Amino acid sequence: MALSFDPNEWTDLILRWTHVFAAIMWVGTTFYFTWLDGRFAELEEKSSGKAEPTPEKTVWMVHSGGFYVVEKQKTPTVMPGKLHWFRWEAAVTWLSGILLFILVYYYRGQMVPTEDPRISATAATIWSLVLLAAGWLVYDLLWSSRLFANEMIGGVVCYLLVVATTYGLFKFFATRAACLQLGAMFGTIMAANVWMRILPAQRRMVAALNQGQPPNLAEGRRAKTRSKHNTFIVFPVVFLMLSQHFPGTHHWLMVCFLVLLGWGAAKVIRRA
Repeated sequence: MALSFDPNEWTDLILRWTHVFAAIMWVGTTFYFTWLDGRFAELEEKSSGKAEPTPEKTVWMVHSGGFYVVEKQKTPTVMPGKLHWFRWEAAVTWLSGILLFILVYYYRGQMVPTEDPRISATAATIWSLVLLAAGWLVYDLLWSSRLFANEMIGGVVCYLLVVATTYGLFKFFATRAACLQLGAMFGTIMAANVWMRILPAQRRMVAALNQGQPPNLAEGRRAKTRSKHNTFIVFPVVFLMLSQHFPGTHHWLMVCFLVLLGWGAAKVIRRA
C-alpha cells in the first residue's frame, strides 16, 4: 500500500496528539497539587486539635525508587534561584485544542447539521467564537463579584447557566459540535484562569518578595480559588472531548447530568 500525504489529515493527527499529551500533563499536574494541598490541610487539622500545636511542615512521598520531601510555604522568606511555574501545559492544551476545533468544525463546516440546519455554518462559527469569549467574561465577572463569595450560590448559578447554554447549543448546533463547543468554553475558562488570574497574582507575590515586601495573601487565596474551579471543570471537559465516541450521551439533558456528576466526582477526589 502506497504511503499518501494529505496535509489536512496530518495536521489533524499532529494537533490531536499534541492536545492529548499536553492535556494529560496539565490535568496530571493540577490533580497532583490538589492532592498535595489536601495532605497539608490534613496536617493542619491534626495540629489544630493539640494543646500545643506543632504543625508538620512537610509531606513525604516515594515514587520511582526515590524519596521526596515537600514543604509548603504560604509566605516564603527567601526566593530560590529558579522557580518552576507549570504554565505551558495549559497554553499548549488550549491552543492545540482550539486549532483542532477550527480545522474540524469551522473549516469543514460541521458546526450545524447537514439536514435542515436552523442557522448557517457561517453564523454558527460566529456564534461559536462569541460564546467562547462570553463564557469566560461572564464566569470571571460573576466570580469576581461579592455575591459569589458564597460558593454554594456561585455553583448553583453557574450550573443553571450551563444548563441554559447546553440547551441552546443543542438547539442550533450539530450534536457533536454542541458537545465540543461546551467543552471548548470550559477549556477556555480553565486556560484563562491560569494565564489571566493565577499566574499574574503569583508574579505579583513573587515581585513583592523580591523587593522585601510582604505579598498580598488575599490575592493568593483568590488565585487558589480559580485553581480549585479548574479541578471541577476538568471532569466535564474530558467527557465532552470524548463524547463524539459515545452517541448515547448526545442529548442536552444527559450532558447536563454528566456535568453535575463530574463536579460531584471532583468534590470526592479533592477530599481523597
